[in-house]
Amino acid sequence: MEVCDRVIQILDSVLQLGGRAKGLSAASPLLGAIPEFDSMAVVSVLTAIEEEYGFFVEDDEIDASVFETVGSLANFVAVRLDA
Repeated sequence: MEVCDRVIQILDSVLQLGGRAKGLSAASPLLGAIPEFDSMAVVSVLTAIEEEYGFFVEDDEIDASVFETVGSLANFVAVRLDA
């Protein structure tokens, strides 16, 4: 499964969107665009990504740009997987 598709599934599950995330694409904005995606949700999404992919994200590795779009989040994951 492509990283972006899996990130969308994680967002749907963690944010409890009930399938609404199926309409998301790499270009879909996250911060400020999805009401459920607040600061607490950021932590939950990162935790789910860490568990899914088996890596740990340090606080200094992330900033708001990682959560601008679905694609930027998926790219962050893909870069970590290639490292």
